[in-house]
Amino acid sequence: MDRTAGQKRTPGAFLYPPIEPFDQRMVDVGDGHRLYMEQSGHPNGQPVVVLHGGPGGGCSPAMRRYFDPAVYRVILFDQRGCGLSRPHASIEANTTWHLVDDIERIRTLLEIDAWMVFGGSWGATLALLYAQAHPDRVQHLILRGVFLAMQTELDWFYGGGAGAFFPDLWANFCRPIPEAERGDLIGAYHRRLFSGNWASEAQHARLWAQWENALASVDHDGPPGEAPADYARAFARLENHYFVNNAWLEEDGQILRDRARIAHIPAHIVQGRLDMICPPVSAWRLADGWDQATLQMVPAAGHALSEIGISAALLRVMNRLRE
Repeated sequence: MDRTAGQKRTPGAFLYPPIEPFDQRMVDVGDGHRLYMEQSGHPNGQPVVVLHGGPGGGCSPAMRRYFDPAVYRVILFDQRGCGLSRPHASIEANTTWHLVDDIERIRTLLEIDAWMVFGGSWGATLALLYAQAHPDRVQHLILRGVFLAMQTELDWFYGGGAGAFFPDLWANFCRPIPEAERGDLIGAYHRRLFSGNWASEAQHARLWAQWENALASVDHDGPPGEAPADYARAFARLENHYFVNNAWLEEDGQILRDRARIAHIPAHIVQGRLDMICPPVSAWRLADGWDQATLQMVPAAGHALSEIGISAALLRVMNRLRE
């Protein structure tokens, strides 16, 4: 989840000024995929890898602005099939475990022994799964808007839970789907996002993206904006592809099941109290009993990275960790 990180609005002057990457390249990860990867900040600084949301959201230059460029070596990359990575919108050889392997491949390529991992929404999911797979390579986890890839979370957002708070927007999301198919909207949209008809795929992709975009911020109360067709199609196809396949986890709740593997890793979790996309109960369940984790609930804040309170909390965390 999370296509709006860093894109909806400027979160305030407290962020670091925009910085340009000192390294940009395409990384061949096999399976026909080439990933856009960049580094910015201090070339010899504390390494931190930033994992974007979605799946399929892509990274944004605004994501560099949470890190003191005199201290941090910031690594961003577009996950398979999205952003500047190629092939665009491809679901071939595109699973959670491919992405976990890609993160480790990038770490090895950059000759980094261990790094901080910073991720929000789906990026938090991926950060947790990467840490559980490679606990000796993670120095610190910084998570925002926690998504555990559980069926209860998908049922909330695509089964009418969030729709009870936004009935008008929910009606727009459901409208193109016949009544008989509305018991499984993820499956219904899957058939349309992979129909082979580009125009139809783009139309349904925009509706999929609009539903999520409209609920990302607590102060959004206007008509949902439309993303460019190419972006929306990649985002919607990839996100739906992951959700239809339950993120390729062994069982529902796998991240919580395996939390003991990362119990020794310090973590800071920043969660909007009014997050309608990833309700706070997931962040609370993750942190409960994790002695090395600190959970901050941000009042009057929703899901997006660009929320004022969310941005301020994350900036404080990263400034504290640089000392």
